Amino acid sequence: MSNSDEVTGETTNIWKHHISVPDTPEGFTVRTTFPINPDGAEVMLERWQAGSAEPPHSHPGDDMTVLVEGKMSVQFYTKSNNELIADGAEVILNKGDTGYVKAGRIHDAKYLEDCKLVYVHDKAFGFTAEN
Repeated sequence: MSNSDEVTGETTNIWKHHISVPDTPEGFTVRTTFPINPDGAEVMLERWQAGSAEPPHSHPGDDMTVLVEGKMSVQFYTKSNNELIADGAEVILNKGDTGYVKAGRIHDAKYLEDCKLVYVHDKAFGFTAEN
């Protein structure tokens, strides 16, 4: 889902703030959920029906979507003179794909097939509609 100027798995905040846990195997770290952990992440298991869609919007933190089942598309936008302009080609995610979106990046989502996904948001989730 990332364009070359967007966040990647190596640069996103989603994979930061992990801690070791006593009495667990060596090499294991975890990042627990927000609000219990102020440096945590919110995690949602989402289901979307084919043909449903999210309007252009942004989130206050980096996010990651892992598509467990189905097929979806994402279009990125920029805003100029209060008008949304498509930024690049539509990105298609298929079962097994992972996409990252940088905090504040305007995008939409269309669910081309019934979808199940794991959605992870850096810290507290937020949704800002863009008109």
